[in-house]
Amino acid sequence: MQFASWLALEPVPFVPELLLHQADDMHALWEEVTALTGQESPPYWAFPWLGGQAVARYVLDHPALVGGRRVLDLATGSGLVALAARKAGAAHVIANDIDPIAGEVVLANAAANDLDVVWWCADLLEQPVPDVEVVFAGDVLYDRDMAPRVLRWLKGFDGPVLVGDPGRDYLPQRGLVELAAYDIPTTRELEGVAVKRTRVFRLAQEGGPAGGA
Repeated sequence: MQFASWLALEPVPFVPELLLHQADDMHALWEEVTALTGQESPPYWAFPWLGGQAVARYVLDHPALVGGRRVLDLATGSGLVALAARKAGAAHVIANDIDPIAGEVVLANAAANDLDVVWWCADLLEQPVPDVEVVFAGDVLYDRDMAPRVLRWLKGFDGPVLVGDPGRDYLPQRGLVELAAYDIPTTRELEGVAVKRTRVFRLAQEGGPAGGA
């Protein structure tokens, strides 16, 4: 089933170097996908969420962070951050999500940008961190129950972890070093405002200092 064909292929507002298949109306798409598949989770794969746009922008502007390295994009959604890492010169990029529909869209987005990433459908929070050197997590701290699990897992990784966040409720107040802040255009339908301040942080690993990226 070609869900990507339901979406318009357009440049990402804050990362115009990349194209994504994007939905015009999240709620209408969500209803259609649920009616067709019975899957009730939101179609996170259909939008370039703010935290992901911020991390993608940072990665493209700082390619040395990923150049020649193995990278994981946790909860990839549309694959935006994974694609930015690959475009910036990462040697190998895993785009991970628990939603199998995301895989089809991620691979369609990769093809649209003439880039290659490895799709991995799994709940990685129940597994050891894969053999990578850098981990990205864009806009993953929006759920009260999920945020602590994500943070515990990320803190167990001995390497750079970058988190993108537009001020979600469950962003921790400690253990993060701000690397960049951007005013990113969005829609009132999704975020309630036309522009939202979104930050990129480096996570401090347990037992170690929070250095720069």
